[in-house]
Amino acid sequence: MDHFNEVLKKHNAGYFVLIDPEQCEVAKCAKLAREIEKAGADAILLGGSFLTNDLHPIAKALKQETELPIVLFPGDSMHLTPYADAILYISLISGRNPNYLIGEQVKAAPWIQRYALKPIPTGYMLIESGNRTTVEFMSGTAPIPRDKPDIAGPHALAAEYLGMQMVYLEAGSGAAHPVPDQMIAAVKNQISIPLIVGGGIRTPKIAAEKVDAGADFIVTGNVLEENGAFELMRDFANAVHG
Repeated sequence: MDHFNEVLKKHNAGYFVLIDPEQCEVAKCAKLAREIEKAGADAILLGGSFLTNDLHPIAKALKQETELPIVLFPGDSMHLTPYADAILYISLISGRNPNYLIGEQVKAAPWIQRYALKPIPTGYMLIESGNRTTVEFMSGTAPIPRDKPDIAGPHALAAEYLGMQMVYLEAGSGAAHPVPDQMIAAVKNQISIPLIVGGGIRTPKIAAEKVDAGADFIVTGNVLEENGAFELMRDFANAVHG
C-alpha cells in the first residue's frame, strides 16, 4: 500500500497493467514487463480467473525484468507464487458464494505468510458489463446490476468498515461495457479508501473518464493483448496520470 499511496501523491491516479499467465509465455511476459515499465505504468497485476500454466517461472521472469511491483491478482488459492511483492487479498463481496467470500482466503493465508507476500485486503465487486464474463461463471455469482449504484455504494462501504484497504469495481475480462461513471462516482462518494476500476476500458479517453468519475487506479489487460502494447500503454498511462 505504501507504493500505491506514493503513486496517488504523485499523480492524479495510478495505472496498472494486468498480465494473464494463460495468455503469455515466459519470454513474451518478460518482454511485456519491460514495455510496461518503460510506458510509465505504476504496477503489474499478475493473475486471472482460470489458470493452467505454471505461475512460478512467469512471475520470476517478471521480477528479473522490471523494478515495478508485481502484485498477484488470484482467481483462487492455488494462484500463488513467492516471486511477487504483494497480493490483492480479494473477497468477492458482490456475491454470496462463501467460497469466494472467505473459503479461498483461508486456504491461501498460510501460503501468503510462507511466501512473505504483502496482503492488500480488497473488496472485489463484479459489475454487470453486458455479457457474462469468465469470473462470473467461475465464481457462480451474479454481478451487481450496472444501473444500481445504490446497491454498489453500501457494498463498498461495508468493505471499508470490515477493514479492507481497497475496493475493486470489476466489469470483467473482455467486458462489453466498462463500469458506468455514475456507479464509480456513487461508490467513491461513500468510501475513503482507494478505488480500483477495471474491465472493458478500451481507450485512454475512457480511462480518463473513469478517473474523472472517481477511480484512483485503472486496470487494463485484454485490450493490450488484442491491440499490441507499448504505444497504447504509454497513452493509457498519460491519460490516467493526468
